[in-house]
Amino acid sequence: MPIPRAQIVKLSEAEREGLEKLIKRHQVGQQIALRARIVLAAAEGLKNKEIVAKYAVTADTVRLWRNRWVKLQDIALNDLSLEDRLQDAPRPGAPAKITANQRCQIEALACEKPENSERPISEWSAREIADEVIKREIVTEISPRHAARLLKRR
Repeated sequence: MPIPRAQIVKLSEAEREGLEKLIKRHQVGQQIALRARIVLAAAEGLKNKEIVAKYAVTADTVRLWRNRWVKLQDIALNDLSLEDRLQDAPRPGAPAKITANQRCQIEALACEKPENSERPISEWSAREIADEVIKREIVTEISPRHAARLLKRR
C-alpha cells in the first residue's frame, strides 16, 4: 500500500504574517506556537520528516496539523481566527454535569467560614463541602472527592 502524500500547505500573505506574529506573542500557549511553526514549515515546503526532526514532534503530529490546516483554509479568517484554527478539537466524553455558575457557587462557599453555615468545624473538609453544596441545592449530588478536585484546580 503506497504511503499517502503529505497535504500541500499554501499560505496567503495574511496567514503567513498572522502565524509569524502569533509565534512571537508573549501571551500565546506553547502548543499553539508549535502548531503555527509546523504549519509555517509545511508552507515553506519542508517534508514531514524534516519538520519532525526540526521540532522534535511525532510524524502523526505533523500530519495532523498539516491536514487540519488545509481542511480549515476555506473558512475566512474573519469567521475562524488563526489561533482558533490551531486549538485542540473537542474531546469525546460526557458533557460536564456542573455548570460554570455552579462551580463559582462552590468556590464561593469554600471561601466562607464553616461556622457561618452552622458547621462545628474550623476548616472545610471535602466531606463537609460536599454536604453543604447538596444542602444548599447547588447540585443534587457530588462526591467529596469531586468537590475537592473542583476546588484544587483553582
